[in-house]
Amino acid sequence: METAELIKSLVREGQLLAGAADEAGPDAAVPTCPGWRVRDLLRHTGMVHRWATAFVAEGHTEYRPDSGEPDLDGDELLEWFREGHGLLVAALAEAPDDLKCWSFLPAPSPLAFWARRQAHETAVHRVDAESALGEPGPVAARFAADGVDELLCAFHARRSSRVRTAGPRVLRVRATDTDDVWTVRLSDEPARADRTGEGPADCELSGPAGRLYLALWNRLPLAAVTVSGDEELARLWRETSAITWS
Repeated sequence: METAELIKSLVREGQLLAGAADEAGPDAAVPTCPGWRVRDLLRHTGMVHRWATAFVAEGHTEYRPDSGEPDLDGDELLEWFREGHGLLVAALAEAPDDLKCWSFLPAPSPLAFWARRQAHETAVHRVDAESALGEPGPVAARFAADGVDELLCAFHARRSSRVRTAGPRVLRVRATDTDDVWTVRLSDEPARADRTGEGPADCELSGPAGRLYLALWNRLPLAAVTVSGDEELARLWRETSAITWS
């Protein structure tokens, strides 16, 4: 997806997240993040937004830690979240195409990286906020396919990924509504994912892109998509693929 499209998605997802959090209330449990309340979700996501904004707006070329989560609650916390989301959107929208700053996943440019990463960060946590109200809303198919691509081809290609197998195994992921297909080669090294459907696979996950996106981010159960072949490989993903903040 183009950077401008991703920024538009970031705007929408952040507004939906804030709306759901406001409706649910700060003390509501977040079923997709066991142990969290809505206030925890707002503090975390708002902190990440401000952390990302500093790289884009100030052009830091080396890693800098976040400044921590605020001791805010209620309306004050919600307003703080909305303000930080707005600052992030403005920083991305106003940044030059040749922006130079630190990033941590492969991308055409730092600007493209931060727009993509924060759009998906916010979308996943929007789903979390909506889970506090019951059934989360859908994720647009094209946007979801882009997020699956980021997760498979970028996040889990890092050495920090815990998705490993003792011997070579192949996981295929197929979006039935966008015709996107990924083949993920697993071993005791970081995963290697390619946008191809060629060759045999030990296990295939298939379904609409939005459902695949949420299942791969562990926001929907595996039963939400179709699992073919070795179900143990699908369970391995479920058990080891979580991305944590550090």
